[in-house]
Amino acid sequence: MKSLEHELHCPVCKDIVKQPVVLPCQHSVCLMCASEVLVANGYPPPDLPPEPNSPASTPNMRSPRGARRPTPKADQRPIDRVLRSGKKRKDGPPLIMMFPCGTCRRDVELGERGLAECLRNLTLERIVERYRHTVSLGSVAVMCQFCKPPHALEATKGCADCKANFCNECFKLYHPWGTPRAQHEHILPTLNFRPKVLTCPEHDQEKLQFYCRTCQRLLCPLCKLRRVHGGHKILPVAQAYQALKEKITKEMNYILSNQDTVLSQITQLESAITQTEVNSVSAREQLAQSIRDLTAALAERHSSLTQALEGARQRRGEALTGQVSERRSLMEHAGLMAFTQELLKETDQPCFVQAARQTHNRSVKAIENLQHFTLAADPSFRHFQLDVSKELKLLTDLNFIQAPQAPVIDTQRSLAYDQLYLCWRLPPESAPAWHFSVEYRGGLSAARWGWQRMDEVTGGSAVIDRLEMDSVYVLRVRGCNKAGYGDYSEEVYLHTPPAPVLNFYLDSRWGLHADRLVVTKEQRCARSVPGLSLLQAADHALTSCHLTSDLLVGDVAITQGRHYWACSVEPGSYLVKVGVGLESKLQEWFHLPQDMASPRYDPDSGHDSGAEDGVDSAPPFCFLTMGMGKIYLPQHNYHHSNNNHGNGTRDSIANGNAPSAPAGVTYPLPPRLGVCLDFEKGRVTFYDAHSLRPLWEGHVDCSGPVCPAFCFIGGGALQLQELVGETAGGFSQTTTGKYQKNNMEVKPKG
Repeated sequence: MKSLEHELHCPVCKDIVKQPVVLPCQHSVCLMCASEVLVANGYPPPDLPPEPNSPASTPNMRSPRGARRPTPKADQRPIDRVLRSGKKRKDGPPLIMMFPCGTCRRDVELGERGLAECLRNLTLERIVERYRHTVSLGSVAVMCQFCKPPHALEATKGCADCKANFCNECFKLYHPWGTPRAQHEHILPTLNFRPKVLTCPEHDQEKLQFYCRTCQRLLCPLCKLRRVHGGHKILPVAQAYQALKEKITKEMNYILSNQDTVLSQITQLESAITQTEVNSVSAREQLAQSIRDLTAALAERHSSLTQALEGARQRRGEALTGQVSERRSLMEHAGLMAFTQELLKETDQPCFVQAARQTHNRSVKAIENLQHFTLAADPSFRHFQLDVSKELKLLTDLNFIQAPQAPVIDTQRSLAYDQLYLCWRLPPESAPAWHFSVEYRGGLSAARWGWQRMDEVTGGSAVIDRLEMDSVYVLRVRGCNKAGYGDYSEEVYLHTPPAPVLNFYLDSRWGLHADRLVVTKEQRCARSVPGLSLLQAADHALTSCHLTSDLLVGDVAITQGRHYWACSVEPGSYLVKVGVGLESKLQEWFHLPQDMASPRYDPDSGHDSGAEDGVDSAPPFCFLTMGMGKIYLPQHNYHHSNNNHGNGTRDSIANGNAPSAPAGVTYPLPPRLGVCLDFEKGRVTFYDAHSLRPLWEGHVDCSGPVCPAFCFIGGGALQLQELVGETAGGFSQTTTGKYQKNNMEVKPKG
């Protein structure tokens, strides 16, 4: 029976329970302990019943609580249930009490009535009382209350109905055969008389006759009628008693029939504990030897590692010892089995059902652990052995720093325009770099002149100018510090434009509708917005609104050579056309005075192009249409006659290709669109400016000055590509390469 004592301990005071109550989590705790825990957590003190003068509260008992518990009150009220804390119904919103259960290690909700919701564990009290009488734990003689002094005899029986103790003679005298008193329940002598049956904590004197399987709670007839139990599976307590008793009996028989397995597992656990101790000693020696090989600076680390190892040994030892204790409790006359056997002696059905649930859960868990046995901790300490070879090497090389890691090229910011602009960054874990070395070469001319290098480049970017046109350049970069040069970055390929870059601005004074087109101060960006006339027209329109087409041109006119420029169109634009057009026709289409002196065209400029006779069939314009994140590419080149001008040609600009034009295809709008004009050939090529991949090619009439032109239909915005020198913020560190210019003539705004 000694091994049974552990099952009877309170999780709070660690002593044998006294006046236990059952928490909602099915664990039991002393009534006074529960009260003290609630008060310590800030809840109001409950109104507790008086504590009886029982053997459990005498000075002879082993509990240390005897000195700290309050003196029993004079009135001896029944303790069949825990009273509520005297709170009136209309004192405000109910206070939900949370009790920290020491067994399941979580907070348990007691409900608004606090400890009054918790039933007394009468079965556990009976088991504790039988245990005390068996082992004579702190017991005192209980005298017969009806013998006349000074010849009072020791009581041999107690009457649960009379709540008194009797010797054999007095019991027969006060319980005559054939009278109702003869039917009284006799118990062992005690000074702590309990009620014969459990009563409902909410409805006084109502017996608990039902069991709700859904809520796993005992119910009285009044509780059964509550809405909260509607639809729940409710059984008579006798049926629940029989079913639960059969389950626990089967579980106990299964465990008892596997005692050999229990003994084998205990032997294995004991061997694991011994092996754990041996291996921990060996690991500690290896740890000490490894630490001694390090410098004095690692002494503190030695202490922390030793503590970690010792903690692991202790945790594993405790875990394995706990398993041994669990297995020992499964022995026939020990722990859980002894408690279960005592529990099965309970004949009071409601009390048994109320107390047996926790035992049933523990038995199920014990069977599961028995069937699926594994060690709670690994007795091996392989993971606690130190490999100090790397640390010794690090200490040897402590004064040396690492060279920078390979930089990462920013492909979104790096570009080739009028110059090459290369941008990079170091990985976050890289050592810092004092400066960088940028190397580049022509992709198809490496054998001719090899890698060119820019040394001691500071920052994270570099500009390379005077390069060959329409060439692919390979670039790479590496960092340098006191440790030397690091690894090269991955090589990046940049394609230079097919012609010299034409630098121009948007002309804000020619062909511009100021109420519908907004040009920035730098004249690099334009946005189309609704004008006053469009707003007025929309005010009178119910189903549709007329969209206007607004022209915007560059402030230069091309009269010779090949030129390239790039721009980006906002993906959300409705319709935007990008291309070139003959300046004289642009004036005519947009109703500009024909005699207006153009700042781009000087009739006496001396320009004499032979293209007038060769491009008679070329159209006076060439545009690509973009809108809503797409770009439209016609399948064939334009082949318009010279008569396509005036309103008809203007309509084709505003509405796209003519109705007879062949169908084209659409592609996602590239981030930047490149335009290359070959004036002598009268040809315009459109590129994806990021990769220099040709998109479409068309012809244009170059019999006169040709201007970069942009047309807006509806809302939209575009931005001209700035020169690399402006984009890089005036970066001055450049290198000299080969650069050849074609002969060209550009007439700026005069």
